Amino acid sequence: MVRSPASARDRLVRWLYRRCGTKASYWLVMAAAQGTSSVLVAGVTVALLATYFDPPLAEVLPVVVVGGALTILSIGYAALRTRPLLVRFQEWRTKAEPTDRETAEVWHLAATNTWATFRRHAARINVLAVVPATAVAAWRWDAGWGGAAAMALACAVPAYYGTAVNYSIGELLARPMLDEIAERLPDDVDFRPGGLSLARRFKLAVPAYTTTASMLTVGLLGHADGARALAITTVVALAVGIGLALELTVLLGDAVTGPVRRIRVQLGRVRSGDFSARTPVVTSDELGELAHDVNTMTHGLAEREEIRAAFGTYMDRGVVDLILSGEVPPEGVEVTVSILFCDVRGFTSYAEQATAPEVIATLNEMFAAIVPVVEKHGGHVDKFLGDGMLAVFGSPRPLADHADRAVEAACEIVRVVADGPSGLTVAAGVNSGTVVAGPLGGAGRLNFSVIGDAVNVAARVEAATRQTGDDVLITDATRRLLVGDRTFEPRGGMALKGKAEPVELFAPRELSRVPGRT
Repeated sequence: MVRSPASARDRLVRWLYRRCGTKASYWLVMAAAQGTSSVLVAGVTVALLATYFDPPLAEVLPVVVVGGALTILSIGYAALRTRPLLVRFQEWRTKAEPTDRETAEVWHLAATNTWATFRRHAARINVLAVVPATAVAAWRWDAGWGGAAAMALACAVPAYYGTAVNYSIGELLARPMLDEIAERLPDDVDFRPGGLSLARRFKLAVPAYTTTASMLTVGLLGHADGARALAITTVVALAVGIGLALELTVLLGDAVTGPVRRIRVQLGRVRSGDFSARTPVVTSDELGELAHDVNTMTHGLAEREEIRAAFGTYMDRGVVDLILSGEVPPEGVEVTVSILFCDVRGFTSYAEQATAPEVIATLNEMFAAIVPVVEKHGGHVDKFLGDGMLAVFGSPRPLADHADRAVEAACEIVRVVADGPSGLTVAAGVNSGTVVAGPLGGAGRLNFSVIGDAVNVAARVEAATRQTGDDVLITDATRRLLVGDRTFEPRGGMALKGKAEPVELFAPRELSRVPGRT
């Protein structure tokens, strides 16, 4: 999973989670964090109300105590509602192998629990915290029924503000738990948005901060007139606005920038080729949906890379890239290429004496030495034919010197196999000409290959080495396309199966008529 750099706040939350989050009593940590914030808001609210009624300090303290106690009680009640989730989470994490469905269900509960709790209980919590406290304040300050109503109305704004803050705190404290669940969340999980969307979050949070800032500014300054009062009002309003905006940035902004940073880190790793990178889906809003979609996309890229790797096992890498690029015309293309066909000498007698596993192992060992030679010279293996191999030079990647490459590869293959541990020897035939290259097959099964008379001739040329005793033979068509210097010995015109006229063959001088080869 992708991890973005942790802030001091994140480190504190994760430390608390490590100490308490592995227990169902983690709700106490949530209650303590939200309670502290709420009591602070309640205390400031009472102080703000006192500026309008000017009661003695001794009459303010009882209201602060009552308001704080009721606030703690209401927050404790809300936090207690999260305990069933924590119990369910503990049951999930103690399972050795929870199913994908169980993981998805626990994740959905954890991602939507904060919003579900506030949506169901925020109103009654605020009523429990505000109404009794304002009644006590109206009684102790002799404000009357009108004063009590005004106090209740005034308290609605900071209560609204405290709810927004506590919601962000609840999300922050739940994030380590969601991180742990997201580690096991499958990429193909059915994502169901169920939390507070970003659009609604800003619509609800911004008014809470701005109205609270306005109330604090007016409460602190009163209604003084003049230029000096205007300057002081501006400075105080700026200070209050910055202070509250800082909290908005820390709590609300982190809910946006944190997931975005993780996604950017993930995309950077994907860009460098690490398709295992995943972003933990820790919210059920638009950013959670974005993280899920990016994970799904990365999973698809990983599957594509696995397909490419699997293709590369059974097909040449150049052909794989061409197929995956979608540039292969279904009707094929005519190209001039050089065809190399090689075959094991005396394979039938060898196969009769060896077991089937030994035959397969020996052939694989031999081809393991041959294929790199073909690739080194710019060709690709078209197909393996039992103990034989067909290689193409000049397709799918055009090569101006495909004839030279094919001849050099043929000579090197003969030497590599003869010097290798397999104990086998091979002969090779090379021919050049025009072929059709493209996808062949049907009913959903295709093979990128080359067909044409030039392919058949290459196979016949290799068979002719048994008559001449050479390890490598090339046709005159290939010799005329060579651009490099190489000496050949003529073998004259030879009748090849399927050809009406004899075909002129040549053998590289350094490999011609090797003693002991028949």
